[in-house]
Amino acid sequence: MTMPLAAPAPASPVEVVSFGCRLNALDSASAKAMAGAAGLENAVIVNTCAVTAEAVKQARQTIRRLKREAPTRRIIVTGCAAQTEPARFAAMGEVDRVLGNAEKTAPEAWQATRAALDFGLGSEAKIVVGDIMAVRETAPHLLDGPADTIEGHTRAFVQVQDGCDHRCTFCVIPYGRGNSRSVPMGAVVARVRELVEQGTREIVLTGVDLTSYGAGLPGAPRLGTLVRTLLRHVPELPRLRLSSLDSVEVDDELRRALAEEERLMPHLHLSLQAGDDLILKRMKRRHSRQDAIGFCRALRQARPDVVFGADLIAGFPTESETAFRASLDLVDACGLTHLHVFPFSPRPGTPAARMPAVDPALVKERARRLREKGAHALLRHLAAEVGARREVLAERGGLARTKSFTPVRLASALAPGTLTHIRIAGHDGVRLIAA
Repeated sequence: MTMPLAAPAPASPVEVVSFGCRLNALDSASAKAMAGAAGLENAVIVNTCAVTAEAVKQARQTIRRLKREAPTRRIIVTGCAAQTEPARFAAMGEVDRVLGNAEKTAPEAWQATRAALDFGLGSEAKIVVGDIMAVRETAPHLLDGPADTIEGHTRAFVQVQDGCDHRCTFCVIPYGRGNSRSVPMGAVVARVRELVEQGTREIVLTGVDLTSYGAGLPGAPRLGTLVRTLLRHVPELPRLRLSSLDSVEVDDELRRALAEEERLMPHLHLSLQAGDDLILKRMKRRHSRQDAIGFCRALRQARPDVVFGADLIAGFPTESETAFRASLDLVDACGLTHLHVFPFSPRPGTPAARMPAVDPALVKERARRLREKGAHALLRHLAAEVGARREVLAERGGLARTKSFTPVRLASALAPGTLTHIRIAGHDGVRLIAA
């Protein structure tokens, strides 16, 4: 289920409620800053997600609740659902303005919004949503906006890519984010160096389709080249981590970097979605079941400490019990330890929405079984760590993370950002426990 990433803070003249992915959280921080600079007051920005119909439903419910709680507060809706369904949000009486994904990154759009909110606008005039497919450059806020960090400069997320050129049959994200575009390597290096100089200990490279990085840049560098360049030119960076990857797009240089670079963390979250070849074909994915298994096996041989997570969809249209079991079996075949399970949710306008649907009760049941399988896989991973000595990066609240991103409860709290070695004494079923 997609939940708000942040609740509004009453003390701020501009509040934000952000749904969905990490990229939306980064966008929200930048939008809040621009809205504040434009002079907006008594306003809340609802940054929506379009990945599922449930996500859109939650955003609409939240908008109504926000208006009930503060009837005089202005509501500006933006994000992927606003980009793909602007008229639906503009028709809501609670909504004062609808901004597209490109517009929310433009200071002038927030300045115009402040001016427009002084007038009573009809539903059509509320909408400021351009053609996202016409956007060819990355927005400046991807690097210049506020760093999204854990307290104490522990970790910062740096968006280096936006948009997607692929057209999976279940997905509307390309229509919300546009085509793939990347931040030049020099700008990424400069931003990462700046963050490290400020005390950040771990950088996470992120994007909508991260493994497509560089296709539109001069010389078409790949993600592996960016990773090597960052590690070479920012030697003070202790940890570099990657967000979700499409395994079929992983380039040879990135494979070598994962095998050879100790500062590149051995935790990969893969966009697998299913374990049955026919379902993968109907999803219009570009990998087969064996491709996924082979990728994990080869990388584990090259980097034995690597840990894999994955996105999996339960109940995709036409999914038989046999096809579903192939997804269940994929957890063991790939050695997955952290699952993000999504019950299939049809999105209007996508090819999958027109395919023969699985009974909703069965979809829910299969999602439960997949999550249960994931919980058992996580338990195996936690149990295997007991007795090991691991390097951890301390966060706030007495927690830390291993290189494999597994949470650890420390015996005593350390200053956030501290790198230290500890022995794993046990686990509580969710996190490791340090001796």
